[in-house]
Amino acid sequence: MNQFAKKLGVISAFFSSVALQACVGPVEAEDSAPVPSWEMVWFDEFDSDTLDRTKWSVEESCWGGGNNERQCYTDREDNVSVEDGMLVLSAVPETFTGLMYPAHYEHLASDALGEKPYTSGKVISYGKADWKYGRISARIKLPKGQGPWAAFWLMPVESVYGNWPLSGEIDIMESVNLGTTCTDCTGGIERRTSGAVHFGDAMPNNTYLYFKTEREDLEVDPSEWGVYSVEWAEGVIQWFVDDQIVLRLDSDDWYTGSPDARDNAAAPFDQPFYLNLNLAVGGALAESKNAGGVDASVFPAEMKVDWVRVEQCAGDQDTGLACLSDQDWVGRPLGPSDNRAP
Repeated sequence: MNQFAKKLGVISAFFSSVALQACVGPVEAEDSAPVPSWEMVWFDEFDSDTLDRTKWSVEESCWGGGNNERQCYTDREDNVSVEDGMLVLSAVPETFTGLMYPAHYEHLASDALGEKPYTSGKVISYGKADWKYGRISARIKLPKGQGPWAAFWLMPVESVYGNWPLSGEIDIMESVNLGTTCTDCTGGIERRTSGAVHFGDAMPNNTYLYFKTEREDLEVDPSEWGVYSVEWAEGVIQWFVDDQIVLRLDSDDWYTGSPDARDNAAAPFDQPFYLNLNLAVGGALAESKNAGGVDASVFPAEMKVDWVRVEQCAGDQDTGLACLSDQDWVGRPLGPSDNRAP
């Protein structure tokens, strides 16, 4: 075969290869990998007529959450219902007697009864769903008035490092006394929500870090709908309100007094946690702020939840770090020395 024929054969083979690739599509490099991104792994849109008991349990307890709150949580439609595509937690003025402690708090297990002047609702994913790391969000409409204390938060499934707060607590959102007068906030009207982590050693050596968000800065009335989120990864937690970052903490900011941490800097926030949504009445936080106490005229009160979503980092589920938002945050966390405990 002469040189011209050889060249012609090479050229023909080249164009045949191109044509074949055009038919089957582009060929990806063997070492290519998807870019890590948040991927939905659990959600509830509350689109049915009743609470989805495969996702949630309803807490029944009258112990006041350890904060001298004034409610018994019940498993009744008067306090926990699903209406018009929303979870509704309702705080109602009525004297009620029930079990003092929730069934899943094994360290407080007791047949003791308690009596409170209000009833309300609390739902938890304990025993149904829990996660280690992720982006966890809910769209919530909060109640106004002196006394309602609404919360969206995370607790550890197992007390690996010891009872509260050695195993930690992550408060995604809390609100108290919205719409009431205040002396330490912009405009003199309470428009703030907060978030926090609780950690440290056994009481009284426990501690916390938190923030308060001036919602006027975000041009949102917190008694209207808002989206509250955390992005939680190995050694990092950051909070968002309507997708705007409001606080970032890392493992240098927290610790656990448990010897079981074994020099693990991420502890205690390196274990699976479960969801809590509740509407409390009064208690240490609400009654110590603004006008003080509880204004009975604002009850019944409602906390409404449009949806709850949990995403995890596809491509980096082990740490979640690759999916963290990189928004700038300038500020500092507040703590006990600020004398404005969350």
